[in-house]
Amino acid sequence: MGVARQYCGQLGKQDNCQVAVSLSLANHGASLPVSYRLYLPRDWAEDPVRRAKAGVPEEIAFQTKPEIALDLLRAAAEAGLPRGVAVVDAGYGKDTEFRTGVSALGLPYVAAVLSSTTVWPQGTGPLAPKPWSGRGRRATRLRRDAQHQPVSVKELALGLPETAWTEIAWREGTNAELASRFARSRVRVAHGDTLLDAPRAEEWLLIEWPEGEAEPTQYWLSTLPEEIGFADLVDLAQLRWRIERDYQELKQELGLGHYEGRGWRGFHHHATLCIAAYGFLIAERARFSPSGPGGAGGFEAPRLPEGYRPRGAPDPARTTRAELDRHRATPAHGGDRPNSPTMPVLRTHQPQPTRISRARNPDERL
Repeated sequence: MGVARQYCGQLGKQDNCQVAVSLSLANHGASLPVSYRLYLPRDWAEDPVRRAKAGVPEEIAFQTKPEIALDLLRAAAEAGLPRGVAVVDAGYGKDTEFRTGVSALGLPYVAAVLSSTTVWPQGTGPLAPKPWSGRGRRATRLRRDAQHQPVSVKELALGLPETAWTEIAWREGTNAELASRFARSRVRVAHGDTLLDAPRAEEWLLIEWPEGEAEPTQYWLSTLPEEIGFADLVDLAQLRWRIERDYQELKQELGLGHYEGRGWRGFHHHATLCIAAYGFLIAERARFSPSGPGGAGGFEAPRLPEGYRPRGAPDPARTTRAELDRHRATPAHGGDRPNSPTMPVLRTHQPQPTRISRARNPDERL
């Protein structure tokens, strides 16, 4: 169900596979998926025969992955889940409508983008709408001309001076501290702004260019406040490593990728059970972690329902047994029985010493 030739993150290339969109809650102590939905390619979503066989609900229509992700964010906000910064990879961050939708939910974001993303560097921007000539409609859309053109984030990064780059470490790795070179700049996103009547607000462009690489390797756009510290911005951008690790463990240790059924409901039930088991494991891991106090990584333990009774515990509603007195022995059923036959006494006799003799050789002398 939902299998099509599409990009597979585990393989790093396109192949026949299933793809799910998920939402996780994460902090520096722990992370856990809280929403998970299968992506249905268009040829699946618009095929009534296959939908009926797989039991796809009627309300599920074709949606792009960024559209599904926005639905998951809206549902999380309506459910009252903790709000924070939306950290997304380039598959979602490259979509301008997705980033606009995240901002509409009141959430700041740190979104990875492609090197071809176009922006207006600080101090530049599109032209204002053409002045009204007095006839016809007033022009309301922004303009560009030969001297007013945006640049790609890659072009902007390559033009930065050497002093713009700073070595920043964001966490301890397995063998050493993880660090790289970063630069940041205030920009305005340029995509589709000729359809707008006012320029977009400024946001951060964060760039990573590791030492020894021929060109920058990663780019992020962020609507975090202008006064945020440089190291804090890098730390949030790199927090996605937790999600990568979560799904590696879910697939390798808990069998998330082992589902072989063909039903919509079964697919999501399997994922729910795997994620529930993983939630228990990270809670236990946080309890016994030597690097922190005994807590579940910032997640509150669920409260037990009223009247909960552990398995094997006695039922308090049952009739109580008579109290046992451990200081008084229970009297035995003693007394001679009438007409009880006497048992004969078994006598023992003294054992006679055993005499051992051996055959004598006729030639042997005494």
